[in-house]
Amino acid sequence: MSNPVHLIGAGPGAADLITVRGMRLLQQADCVLYDALVQPEMLAYCPQAVLIDVGKRCAKASTAQRFINKMLVDAASKYARVVRLKGGDPMLFGRATEELVALREAGFEAEVVPGITAALAASADAGVSLTSRGVARNVLFATARVGEGESASDWISPILAADTTVLYMGVRQAEAIAKALLGAGMPASTPVLVVENAGLPACRQWPMRLAQLPDVGDWQLDGPAILLLGQVYGEVLRAAQDGLRQFA
Repeated sequence: MSNPVHLIGAGPGAADLITVRGMRLLQQADCVLYDALVQPEMLAYCPQAVLIDVGKRCAKASTAQRFINKMLVDAASKYARVVRLKGGDPMLFGRATEELVALREAGFEAEVVPGITAALAASADAGVSLTSRGVARNVLFATARVGEGESASDWISPILAADTTVLYMGVRQAEAIAKALLGAGMPASTPVLVVENAGLPACRQWPMRLAQLPDVGDWQLDGPAILLLGQVYGEVLRAAQDGLRQFA
């Protein structure tokens, strides 16, 4: 019986945030197809493997999903141990379903190894829990982005109902997101935290209010960024404002 193809979550970036199981499978792999967000330090875990860059990154030049599916099936046909290394967690905005279906339709088994998603790394970097007693009892992971050929969905209503929201792939749509949420009645004073390069030494954070969010779309951010909204970020915002007043 052949080995299953493993879809492994690389985590938010830092090489030592991958799971032990994920690292072990990388060390045994014959071929690794990896995303653009995977750090070179993590690829050092698999010097024995054939490395294939499939360059999947939102709003950047990247390999179309159908070609990734084909390359994955071709690799499974050629190599005994194949790993598909995906940034964050494969099962959260990672298009894992398409790849799992492609593999299984081609007759290959596939298994998923979870990874740390960017929301958890950003929360750790900020030192702010996504949930907090008496403030936030639920967390929503959402995206406002609509891919080519996809139908739009109602992402606004769930955000209005959530205590804490993490918006993936939202920085380039920051102005439209802010306009939609403000228009739907979310207070302009709602605390927002923008986190770039979560889980990496180069992590940067910007606390602000929802009314200030439109400006973010004009920033030239080098790394992947996510938006976090909710009252749990109020203290971070107040601390940042106090710091600015001290130097005024």
